[in-house]
Amino acid sequence: MNTYTSKERNMYLLGLMGQNVIYNIIATGMTFYFQSVIFIPAMAISVIMGVARVWDAINDPMMGTIVDRTRSKYGKCRPYLFFVPGIVMVTTFLTFVNGQYSGDNSPAKNAIIIAWAGISYILWGMTYTAGDIPIWGITSLMTESAKDREKLLGLARIIAGIGGGAVLLTVMPISQSVGAGFAETMGQKKGTQMGFIVVCGIMTLVGTLLFQCACFAKERVKQPSDEAKGFIDNVKIMWGCKPFRRLLISGIIKAPMQILSIVAMTLLSYYFGDNGGDGQGYVLQMIFLGGGLFIGQFAAMALTPKLCEKFEKQKVYNLCNIIGAIPFAGVFVCYLIDGTGLYKPFWMVVLAILFAVAGAAMGASMVIQSIMIADCVDYDEHRTGYRPDGVFFSGQSFITKLGAGLSSFIQGIVFAAVGFSGDNVAACNEALAASPASDYMFATAPEFEPYRFGMFFLVSIPAAVTCLLSCIPMKNYEISNAKHKEILDELNAKRNAG
Repeated sequence: MNTYTSKERNMYLLGLMGQNVIYNIIATGMTFYFQSVIFIPAMAISVIMGVARVWDAINDPMMGTIVDRTRSKYGKCRPYLFFVPGIVMVTTFLTFVNGQYSGDNSPAKNAIIIAWAGISYILWGMTYTAGDIPIWGITSLMTESAKDREKLLGLARIIAGIGGGAVLLTVMPISQSVGAGFAETMGQKKGTQMGFIVVCGIMTLVGTLLFQCACFAKERVKQPSDEAKGFIDNVKIMWGCKPFRRLLISGIIKAPMQILSIVAMTLLSYYFGDNGGDGQGYVLQMIFLGGGLFIGQFAAMALTPKLCEKFEKQKVYNLCNIIGAIPFAGVFVCYLIDGTGLYKPFWMVVLAILFAVAGAAMGASMVIQSIMIADCVDYDEHRTGYRPDGVFFSGQSFITKLGAGLSSFIQGIVFAAVGFSGDNVAACNEALAASPASDYMFATAPEFEPYRFGMFFLVSIPAAVTCLLSCIPMKNYEISNAKHKEILDELNAKRNAG
């Protein structure tokens, strides 16, 4: 069977780790940066994210079309992995180079700050898509073996999670420490901003160097034809493939599950972190709570390819989403029971267990989603004679960015409703900075109750509801395990005969 070498697999996985370091700098760090470092109003952030997602609905399948139309000696996905990482690095830097929004600024200056945030974020999303679709799309082209592909996608999701975890664990505490040094000469607000710029800049550079490794992966699956489809044709292909359409709708429905990662940095630094401290409390809480989440996630990701061999993928996918709704709802129940004491050891253990179960459900469903998208590519090649790797994996890119965008949009609405926005955040930061680190002032002070409610609501209820709803479109998924094996056997026989 024509398949990847261990060296290619490892270089691909290093590249994916780097790409996810960059993604999570934006996905988990940017909203926090806009909201709690340069103090852009919550509703302005929601508008930025909403506009970006409308554009993504056009841009992602457009890039997928470009990938599928690419014909080169290196293949159709690999060429983009040579040059896109450097471009993504530049646009990532641009998102952090901004002024600080304030009620004391002139309206024109505040408008420029918001405009820069919006334009730089949308530009980043466009360049990121140019790398994201090829780096995931190439997985269906690196091997003719379904088993090897499923193993690769399982490992890919684990490595992607490690890249995301590295960002969550390091950006906040290290940027605080670096920012404290700048604050001595620049003041607290500007020093905190400079700390983020320096740390995120260094991590972006490291992520880019790793991302570049993905270009060593080679394409082995022969293209069925040289036919080039246009944008409208590919949109019709996406919607016309029933199993892919079901998967796309399901993914869109459960996109708000990403709120957990979007709000995690805010929740940890305010509720659990050492208020006004040096970031050590954040690290300890992140290790404990994040450890539960990532252990559950990585264990499930490692087991998922085996589960897909023994059980129908559709059934495992839906079961994971149903199970995932339970711990998410449980987090909010814990808050209702003892909203001012969840930093205590007993509740930390309970939350760690809930996060472990939620992480397992999230991890397994993400792996299965990628495997099923690759199956849909085979299904449509068998059905139409045209292989839409790029355009189908643009659907995954769209779901990922839609999740981040919807999560930020919902977060903006909720935070605006509870008053955690703009100058109120700056005042909250000043109050916490003046309090002793051991006080857990944010967790206990009555004046911060609306903020606490908003944060715990966001990391629990939207995900619990959408996990359950996402099962509905997948009820009659058309590609059984046996059917996919039959399809792949026929395709490989046809390729090798040619």
